[in-house]
Amino acid sequence: MAVQALTWRKRHYPFNAEQTVNILGEIGPLVAMFLVNGIYGIAAGTWALIGCTLLSLVSTLLVLGRPPIMPFIAGAVSVTFGTLTLITGDAMWVQIKVTVFNALVALLLWISLRTGHNFFRFVFGKTFHYTDEGWNKLTRNVALFFLATAIVNEAVRLGFAHAHINALNRVFTGVDIWILFKIFVIMPVTALFFWWQVRVLHKYRLPEPIADNAPRSDVIS
Repeated sequence: MAVQALTWRKRHYPFNAEQTVNILGEIGPLVAMFLVNGIYGIAAGTWALIGCTLLSLVSTLLVLGRPPIMPFIAGAVSVTFGTLTLITGDAMWVQIKVTVFNALVALLLWISLRTGHNFFRFVFGKTFHYTDEGWNKLTRNVALFFLATAIVNEAVRLGFAHAHINALNRVFTGVDIWILFKIFVIMPVTALFFWWQVRVLHKYRLPEPIADNAPRSDVIS
C-alpha cells in the first residue's frame, strides 16, 4: 500500500520537497503581493512580498538544511528592492529588481564560462554528472535566457507603466499587469525552458565512475 501511494503521488505530483519549496518560494511572494496590492495598495503589497520572501528563505533552509546559493541571493535582492519601494513609495524598485537580478546572473554565468570556472558544475557537480560540453551548453543557454528575461521585464515594465485597464470589475494598473505577466507568462516559460534543458542534458550524462575521472575543458570553442 505504501509503495502504491508513493507511485500515485509521483505520478500526480512529480516534485520532491526541495523542488516544491523552490516553486512555492518563487510563486508565493508574487501571488501574495498581487492579492494584497489589489486590496490594500502597493505599500501593503510590498510588505507581503518581503514577508513571504523571508518565509520562503527560512523554509528552504529548514528543508534543505543548508542555504542554497541562488534562492538566497534572489531573496536578498527582493528584500532590498522591496525595502526601497517602501521607503520611496515607488513600485518601480520592486519591478526593476527582476531586471537587475537576471542581468547580474547572466553576467555571472558568462564570466564563469569564459574564465573556466563553470558555475553550475561548481554547485551541482557532486550531484549530477555531465560532460564538460554539457555543463558549458547549460551555462550558456541559461545565461542567454536570463538576459532575455531581463530585457522582456523592462519592456513590460516600461510599456505598461501608465496603464489602467478595466477588466473583471476592477482597474488593473501597470504593476498589476507586470505581476500577472510574471506569474502567467514568465514562470510557465521558465519551467518549459528548464524542462528543455534537462532533456538536452540527457545526452551528456556520464556514469558516476566515468564522471569522477572525466577530463575537463571549460571554454566553449
